[in-house]
Amino acid sequence: MTPSDASTPRLSVVVATYNRLPLITRLLGQLAEQTLPPERYEVVVVDDGSKEPVKAPLDALAESLPYALRVEVQANAGAAAARHRGVLAARGDIVLVTDDDMQVEKDFLERHLAHHPEGSRHVVLGRIRPDPSIGDMPLFERWYAYLNHRMAEELSTPGARAHGNHLYTGNVSFHREDYVGVGGFDKSLGQSEDVELGVRLEKAGCAFVFASDAHVLHGSDHVSFERWLKRANRYGMFDTHVARKHPDVRGVNPWRLLFETNPLARPLLAATVVAPEATRVLTGAVMSAAKAADKLGLEKAAFAGTSVVYGMEYLRGARNEAGGWTGIAREVVRYLQGGGNR
Repeated sequence: MTPSDASTPRLSVVVATYNRLPLITRLLGQLAEQTLPPERYEVVVVDDGSKEPVKAPLDALAESLPYALRVEVQANAGAAAARHRGVLAARGDIVLVTDDDMQVEKDFLERHLAHHPEGSRHVVLGRIRPDPSIGDMPLFERWYAYLNHRMAEELSTPGARAHGNHLYTGNVSFHREDYVGVGGFDKSLGQSEDVELGVRLEKAGCAFVFASDAHVLHGSDHVSFERWLKRANRYGMFDTHVARKHPDVRGVNPWRLLFETNPLARPLLAATVVAPEATRVLTGAVMSAAKAADKLGLEKAAFAGTSVVYGMEYLRGARNEAGGWTGIAREVVRYLQGGGNR
């Protein structure tokens, strides 16, 4: 079905993809089985410069799909740029952003739409559940799944409220008009563009809703510990820029780790700030201890150790971006003088 064959859809699903043709194909197949009538939604896939382009095989697949599928192609510019292009190309009033490695149930789209009643300006955060094969993933990837579960449990507590700094792009829907109105993703923020977008959407008056029923299953093909550390470092760098843009939101300031994490972890985090290179051996030792605990079935201890390792590398990134002790002091003061703990 081509876009011209259908009336304007209510919902547009936007997916950025990069070198994952089998996974995006799997997701498109699951989206073809939705309980939502196919004329009510479309799917926009943006290929972010895959080494083996996906447009030709996906265009061929589109002939057998019940919904309208469009494939955009761009030179590699990162996930934020790809998602932004997809949202701008979307025709639906509601845009749902998810990742190419997610799996969805048949009522996934219908459940998201149910949280967008007429007249609302909701940003709906759907739950991210771990793939049943999570036990085969490296410890650091299972730790991510644990964090997602913990946040979901906290946001499901009666009286709890989701905020802009909770936004993640693996499973979120919003009004296209609101996204465009705040300027969309800030592509200069690398990995932290989702949280920063959420902060601007909340400041613009959108209400954040956590929807445990609109869930996805998330697996992972990340197996490199070194790349995981690099991601942690880059989050620290980019979160520093987010904090500078939004000094009134303490929850996006990277230096919150020195004040809000487990008191037992704070000396290690502080040592990393004082001597970032000298403590790399210590970081490795903590991770080795976490892996040993994991092998013994001590999952809670393993996750605690992994959290410390992530925090140490994260603060190395924040420290580098702050640029010396004067900059660090400035960033810490910014945290202390910030607004609420959102």
